[in-house]
Formats: sequence, C-alpha cells, structure tokens
Amino acid sequence: MLEIAQDEIGDRVPLIHGVWADGSLEAARIAKMAAAGGAAALLVFPPAPFTLGQSPQMALAHFKRIADASDLPLIAFQYPLSTGQGYPSDTLLRLCDAVPTLRAIKDWSNNVQQHEWNIRTLQSLPRSVNVLSTHSAWLFSSLVLGCNGLLSGSGSVIADLQAQLFRAVRNNDLAEAKRINDRIYPLARVFYAEPAADMHNRMKEALVLLGRQRRAVTRPPLMKLDAAEIERIKQALIDAGLLLTGDKRVAA
Repeated sequence: MLEIAQDEIGDRVPLIHGVWADGSLEAARIAKMAAAGGAAALLVFPPAPFTLGQSPQMALAHFKRIADASDLPLIAFQYPLSTGQGYPSDTLLRLCDAVPTLRAIKDWSNNVQQHEWNIRTLQSLPRSVNVLSTHSAWLFSSLVLGCNGLLSGSGSVIADLQAQLFRAVRNNDLAEAKRINDRIYPLARVFYAEPAADMHNRMKEALVLLGRQRRAVTRPPLMKLDAAEIERIKQALIDAGLLLTGDKRVAA
C-alpha cells in the first residue's frame, strides 16, 4: 500500500508510515519495509504488552531496535498514561536523549498539565523534540499552549481548516483563530462523540458526503453508522461551511 501511495503522490507530500506491532522484531521489520517503500518518517505506536506495565529499559530497547533498522525520523505516539501505554515523563526524556532519530511525539496524553509539560520541556531540549498535537477534540486549546505542529485523524477531512487554525495561533491572531475554531467545533463534536471507536467511521462518512470518497467501508467488529448519525455529520459539515444545503459544496 505504501508503494501504491508513493506512486500516486510522488514527492509532493511526505508520507508518515505507522509502526504498530506487538513485538520489537516485527516493528523493526515494518520500519525496514517502510524505508524501502519511500516513507519520510515513522510513527511508532506503543506495543500492546505495555498495557501490562513497562519499564524505561523496555521502551528504550523497543525504540533503539526500530532506530537501528532505519535512518528515518521517528515520532513517538504518546498515549494517555492511564492506558499503561503512555511513556512517563522520565522515560520520554530518556528516549529523547538516547535515540537521536526521535524527532517528535504525537501527543495524545489527554491531560492538559501533562500536555503543557511535554510542550515546554521537549521543545526546549538542546536537541529539540517537536510536540505534534493530536488532541483534535480540543485542538484550539492545545495549539495555544505552543505545539510545533499537529498530527490529526480529522485532518483527513479538514486539513485545510486545521492548517489555517495553526497559522492563526502562530501569528497570535486570536480573533482569526476563534473564527476558524468556530467552524471546526461542530465537526469535532460529531467526530469525537461516544463511542470513540467510531471516530474514523464518522470521518469516512464525512468524506463521502463531501464527494471525496465513494464509500465508507467499515472493518468488523465496527459497523456501518445509522442514518441518524450520518445526518448529524451532514449537519456538522453544513455548520462548518463545508457543505451547503442542496448538496452544493464549498471550499474551506
């Protein structure tokens, strides 16, 4: 799939390849495959066994094995600490120090104080490690804290609005940032409603409504959304100014 995507976009857009594996050996294999396929960076998910408890040594060994398999920049996916898959602050600092190719974290700590600590601390290291927000349900608040970027699932639908919001915050244009956030807000409400497992199904339905995708395919045990929820997504697109009544589409 990576090679197919690379054929489609060439050098126009850098591809970040996810590394999601329960074991470090398999993660290293995926890293090698991604590098050979033309990836620009690797997003490293925490392995599932970490839910049972992890030590700093385990996290370091996992990242070092991946780094040894590829020279690509690494992005650590920082999960909430409550899941057991998030890296405690001391572990994050050790990873940043010991793995030179670790360039950023995708921050889903889901805790404002932890998120702010990550931004202030990691981005101020002698070798700065960027914090990319994935707090897409409250992106405006997150970006105001000073993230150097974002890496968002809902960017598959509203990357242009998110980029506008990021630029407005960076320019300290609060009025413009609030205006853009008012457009994003209805979509964040429907995309990140409960159950959270359906967030990407909702984004797929939004892409169908916008005419960017032919079908919203689900993978069991996830199920096709019902008509009422699809109607809520449609209304959110209208409220965001992305879809007009009468099915006339407008650009963001």
